[in-house]
Amino acid sequence: MKLVYFAWVRERVGKAEETVDLPKGIVTVSDLVDWLRGRGEEYAYAFETTGIVRAAIDRVHAKPDAPIAGASEIAFFPPMTGG
Repeated sequence: MKLVYFAWVRERVGKAEETVDLPKGIVTVSDLVDWLRGRGEEYAYAFETTGIVRAAIDRVHAKPDAPIAGASEIAFFPPMTGG
C-alpha cells in the first residue's frame, strides 16, 4: 500500500511517500496510525496527538474508523485552515 505524507507530517516522518506491506489486523485508518507510531521516533512524533492528523483513502477524506481494505493509497496531512 502506498502511504503519502503532506506538510509537517512529511517533515516529521522524513519522507514524502513510501510503500508498505501491512501486517494482518490493520483494518482501519486508526489501526494504521497506531502501527505507524510503532515504526520509530519520527512516526511517533508525526502521529503523537490522536485525532490531529487527517487521512484520505484514495483521495477521499476518511474518518479514523474507515476501513482501508482495497485502498491503493492513504494520505496523511495536518488540519487545514481557510483564508
